[in-house]
Amino acid sequence: MKTLLEFEKPIAELEDKLIEMRKLALENNVDVTAAVASLTDKILELKKETFSNLTRWQRVQLSRHPDRPYTFDYIEHLCEEFIEIHGDRNVGDDKAMVGGFGTIDGEMSVMFIGQQKGRNTKERQFRNFGMPNPEGYRKALRLMKMAEKFNKPIVCLIDTPGAFPGLEAEERGQGEAIARNIRDMFMLKVPVICVIIGEGASGGALGIAVGDRVLMMENTWYSVISPESCSSILWRSWNYKEQAAEALKLTANDMLANKLIDGIIPEPLGGAHLHPEEAAATLKEVLKRELAILSAIDPATRISQRIDKFGAMGEVIE
Repeated sequence: MKTLLEFEKPIAELEDKLIEMRKLALENNVDVTAAVASLTDKILELKKETFSNLTRWQRVQLSRHPDRPYTFDYIEHLCEEFIEIHGDRNVGDDKAMVGGFGTIDGEMSVMFIGQQKGRNTKERQFRNFGMPNPEGYRKALRLMKMAEKFNKPIVCLIDTPGAFPGLEAEERGQGEAIARNIRDMFMLKVPVICVIIGEGASGGALGIAVGDRVLMMENTWYSVISPESCSSILWRSWNYKEQAAEALKLTANDMLANKLIDGIIPEPLGGAHLHPEEAAATLKEVLKRELAILSAIDPATRISQRIDKFGAMGEVIE
């Protein structure tokens, strides 16, 4: 049984009605071609109207949809071959942060790195709900350095509610690990593309989000804090998360307008969870195009442009 968000339910009701109409027509041998066409058009119009007028909070809900494709889902569609690489060579192998070499179109070898969530309770616990510990960020940096050594481009797929905030994570240097990643990613000599595929929360996202291109899937969010946490700080309650989402301006359109990302990757109508293969195919074409552009640029120039891009963000008041 598929999970429906509140704003998806009216569409689902019409789709169920369409299925029932076709079923009755087959059972009674009745021609309902005109009625089916009319209802199909009505569903399409309702979809377009609904998803073109989503609030910021509804975008957040869509980014968290339990059926939405995660990092491994995209890798499966993008790559003919993928070899996962484990461990940070220090503490352990963080299951919330995954990565390895993948081959696109049988010729382009790419280092994929990303946060991985789980589909059910057992998987979510195993993946720590997509919240990496310090060893996850150290593993990510190790893989980036490996990609640099072999002159392979890097693609980071970001989907996390934040870095793990537990005491043990802080004891092992969570802040230092994220800060080191941010610093060292600026100086990577290979092309780096970062894509927010779901949630992009705080330093947990930024720890693998410094790149030559930072892109967002259409129904994702990217912010220093989640709407719920913002609401709990400002109003001492989670009940104002919708207002917080509006104030944070965290959607892909907001980020592009504020020049904090380089582009938006469109999703199939209704969201990537409805047609994951189509979403992955669109992402694949964007990655191939951007990697071709970036690979033609001299590494020193690319690093300089990367630094300048992030250095120009925000306003400095002296």
